[in-house]
Formats: sequence, C-alpha cells, structure tokens
Amino acid sequence: MRRREFLFLLGGTITVARGLHSQQKPMPLIGYLSIGLPSPAGPGATAFRRGLTEAGYVEGQNVAIEYRWAEGRYDKLPALAADLVGRKVDVIAVGGGVSALAAKSATSTIPIVFAIGRDPVEFGLVDSLSRPGGNLTGFNDLLVELTPKRLELLADLVPQVGAIGVLINPTNSNAERIMTDVQEAARAKGVNLHILKAGTESEIDAAFATIAELHNGALLIGVDAFFSSRREQIVALAARHAVPAIYTFRSFVESGGLMSYSTSLVEVYRQIGLYVGRVLKGEKPAELPVVHPTKFEFVINIKTAKALGIKISDNLLSIADEVIE
Repeated sequence: MRRREFLFLLGGTITVARGLHSQQKPMPLIGYLSIGLPSPAGPGATAFRRGLTEAGYVEGQNVAIEYRWAEGRYDKLPALAADLVGRKVDVIAVGGGVSALAAKSATSTIPIVFAIGRDPVEFGLVDSLSRPGGNLTGFNDLLVELTPKRLELLADLVPQVGAIGVLINPTNSNAERIMTDVQEAARAKGVNLHILKAGTESEIDAAFATIAELHNGALLIGVDAFFSSRREQIVALAARHAVPAIYTFRSFVESGGLMSYSTSLVEVYRQIGLYVGRVLKGEKPAELPVVHPTKFEFVINIKTAKALGIKISDNLLSIADEVIE
C-alpha cells in the first residue's frame, strides 16, 4: 500500500472514531429536590445514592446528580424545581408532598419519583396507587398519617399529663389534615389537646412558653420541614421548659429529644434510589406502583427521660426499636 493511501485510510478511521465518540449518550443527570437543609452527606441523600448504586448507577461514574435544597422554605420550591427542569435532568427525585407538587407543576414529561407523607392520590399526585399514570410515582412514607400513633405513644409515656400540645406550621399543606387526625386521636384517648401554631423561630419560642404555662404538659411536634431545620432550637426549648416531647424524625432524638416514631426514612430513600435507577433503565413512572413502607422506627432517649424525671414503662421499652443511653 502506498504511503498516501495509508494516510488517507488512517485519517478516515480517526474521523469515524471521533464521530462515534461524539454520538455517545451523555451521562444521565438526576435532579434531587429537597425541602431540607443542604446535606448531600446526610442519611437521606446517602441512602438515596446507595439505592442508585444497587441499581447500577454510581454518582460521578455513570450518573450525575444536581442537588437543590429549599432549607425549610416552601416558597423556594417552585423556582428550584423549574431550575432542574431547565437543566434538562433525566429524572427528578423529591422528598415531601409540597416538593412533589412543585416538581409536578414544573414538568409533565420528566419522570418524578417522590416520597410523600400522605395518600398521593388524595394529594393529587397520581391517579391510583397501582397504576399512577402521568410522570410521577414513588412512596407514601406515612409520616403525616402516623401522627395519631405519635399522640398515642406520648399519652402512654406520660398518662398523668394534664394536656398535650401539638405544634403545627400553619403554612404546611398538611396542617389541616394533621389537626383533624390528632383531634380524633385525642378524643379516643381522652386527652386534653391544645393546638399550637408556629411558622417562625419566635413563634416556636412562644409555643413552648405556652405549653410550659399549662404545667404538667407534653408536646407533639408535627411533621414539618421548617421544624426539622430548627431541630436544635426545638430540642433545647423542650429541655429548658422540661417538656416531654415526641418527634417524627430520629435525628431529634439523636440531638437530645425524648422520642420519635416514623417509618425508616433511610430505607425509603434507598428505595427511591432504586426506583430512579429503574426509570433510568427505561421503566415508566405511570406503570410503577406507589409503594408503602414496611419498616418503622420507635426511638427513645433514656438519658433525656431521666433528666425529665420520667420512668419509661417496660411496655414502651419492649416495643422500642432503639434505646439511646
């Protein structure tokens, strides 16, 4: 073969190789939308990435993730969701009902996988649990629906309590549902109930002052992202006013709160990662059923109970999934 012909063939091979390389599909991009504080190394995001890995996707290797955090501010969610849509993500993972609604309003075509604390059909996210329809599917983590159980556990912990307060953020879309459910549970238990509302830090302070004035009172902290963002403040106020309190998330108990009861959010977010992986492989959200959790966590902080002068009954200790000494 002549040298000129060889160079011509070689040049053609290089051109074809470059063309094939340019046609390779870019790395899939996931949008991760959270109402919480920035915590890509936190338990939820970590569990989400673990689920992704189990599905065959590793961040930075064959998938990229764009994180957006609303920091407890519901009003920030629409803009954050719109930003992810503008970046042309392949799928959006969201935690919380308001986050899911913001994502749904931002796109009717990009797949969305959610975790929501109440019935997603009732909330207007999907057509049915078995066949969601549209571009959304995910998990009902029952966080809102477990509120009556938290009241029951708190009443069993301090049966002599004079009144139980329920702290609710009035700006939360679940506020009315929480109030209705907890009032029914209080009537069933014969508990004197006080609804306390707080949407700012100063209102949280005022709510604790109110429950402290009742004397011999206890407090249930409603499910709310703003309350989660003020975890340290709330736990410190409960200690300062010597108020027995039950929370949704175990992170409150790890920070010194008395007890919590919820589904295992670590498991829920791992499952979200798995579902996102299935969507990236081509499955349609419309045909992926909404899943209910199977793992629940009841956590008690014995040290805090002793500081409050509360003796935990053997019955409660026997059903606790974890006791923090």
